[in-house]
Amino acid sequence: MLDLQAVHATNTAQTVSHQHDLAALSEQLQRRGVSLNAVVEQLRSFEVAVPSWALGTGGTRFGRFPGGGEPRDIYEKLDDVAVIHALTRATPRVSLHIPWDEPEDAAALRGHAASLGLGFDAVNSNTFQDQPGQRLSYKFGSFCHTDAAVREQAVAHNLHVIDVGQQLGSESITIWLADGSSYPGQMHLRRSFERTLECLRQVYARLPEGWRLFTEHKPYEPAFYATVVADWGSSLMLAQALGERAACLVDLGHHLPNTNIELVVARLIAAAKLGGFHFNDAKYGDDDLNAGSIKPYQLFLIMNELVDAASEAEPALAGRGAPPSGGCAGAQNHRRAGPGFAPAYMIDQSHNLTDPIEALLVTVDNLQRAYARALLVDRDALDHYQAKNDVVMAEQTLRAAYETDVRPLVAELRERQGGALAPVAALRASGYRAAVTSARTGAGYAPPQSL
Repeated sequence: MLDLQAVHATNTAQTVSHQHDLAALSEQLQRRGVSLNAVVEQLRSFEVAVPSWALGTGGTRFGRFPGGGEPRDIYEKLDDVAVIHALTRATPRVSLHIPWDEPEDAAALRGHAASLGLGFDAVNSNTFQDQPGQRLSYKFGSFCHTDAAVREQAVAHNLHVIDVGQQLGSESITIWLADGSSYPGQMHLRRSFERTLECLRQVYARLPEGWRLFTEHKPYEPAFYATVVADWGSSLMLAQALGERAACLVDLGHHLPNTNIELVVARLIAAAKLGGFHFNDAKYGDDDLNAGSIKPYQLFLIMNELVDAASEAEPALAGRGAPPSGGCAGAQNHRRAGPGFAPAYMIDQSHNLTDPIEALLVTVDNLQRAYARALLVDRDALDHYQAKNDVVMAEQTLRAAYETDVRPLVAELRERQGGALAPVAALRASGYRAAVTSARTGAGYAPPQSL
C-alpha cells in the first residue's frame, strides 16, 4: 500500500536543498582528507533488524492507547516492516517473538516475507509469562526454578522456538529471563544461577549447525531484589561456560543509570563474546524509547567502539585505501585483528505514544547517523593523542566526529539505494497510515499479555 510515487515526489521536492547540503558536507570532509563517497559505501553495510512486537502500539501496566491501522497479525506486521525497509533500505530482517507472533504455517510466512524482500533474524523465546493452557507456572522463575518439571517445560519451549526459527531461516536465538527474586532470602543466589546454566546447556546442545545463542542481561524488573542474569558479567560467565557459539546481547535499556555501556561493549569485544544489540534509549530504566532520543552521545560512543573493533577485524575497505594524513584512519597494519567480529543489530522498543512505523524510521535514522559519525573518527589522530596522554585533544578528536552534521550523508545513502531522503515525511505524504487504518478493520491486534 506504500505509494512509491508520493515517496518519489517527496524526494524530488527536497533534491535541490539536499544537494546543497551534501556539497557543503563533502567540501568539509575533503578538508579533513575524507571522501564522502567512501563513507557512504562503508555505511551501506549497516543494517538493523525490526522486532515483530514493535509494530503495534505498546503500553504499560497502567494502560494502553491503541492507534489506527495496527497490524492484526504477523503478516500485516511484515507488511509494515517492508514499508520501513522501502524507506530506509536498512531493515531487511524481522526478529520474531514466540509465542506472541508464532506462525501457524512457518513456510507460508517465510514465503510472504521473501515476497516482500525480507528475511528473519534472531527468534526470541518467552518464559517470563504464563500462556493459556500452560501446564506449569513461571511465577517463581523458569530456568532457575526449584522444580525440575518447570525447568524442563522452559527448556522444551526454547527448543520449540529453535524449531520454528529453523523453518523461518533464522540462525540465532535470544534468551532473556525474568528469573529472579524480589525479597532477600527468597532465592538461593548461587544455586539459582547453576540451575539456569544447566538449562542453557541443554538448549545450547541442541543448537542447529551455524546457529548462535545470545544471553541477555537485565538488572531488575520484574525481579526487584536479585535478577539471576543481572549484568554483563553474569551474561559473560554463562556465554563462556556454554561455548564458542554463545555470546552476550546488550540491550541499551538494561543497565542501571550512569552505567558506562561503551565500556561494557569494549570488554565484551575483548572477550570475543559480543553477540549483538537491542537498540533503544532510556532516561530511568528499561524505557524502550527511540534509540538516540535521550543519550545520543552515548550511542555515538558505543558505535565508536564497534567501528574501531571492525577496523581491527577487517582489512581496509575497498575504495578507502591508506588514510590520508589527518583523515579517517581505516584499518591499519599495526592493529590486532579480531576475525569473525559480526555483532547482530536489532531494535527493541515500545511505542506507547508515537506511531510505531514513524518511531522505527526515526530510530533507524538515528542509528545510521551515529554509525556514520563513528566512521568519521580520525583513528590515527586518536591513537596518537592517546599514546601521548593528551586528554584534551583525544576527547576533541571524538567530538569533532560527533558534532559533524551527517544528515545529508545518511539521506544520500538512502536515496542511492532507492529509499527516501526524509523517511517520516515520505511516509506521511504516502498516506500509508490512513490506508491501513481503512483496510485493517474487524479483529484487532492482540497485544502481549503483559500489556
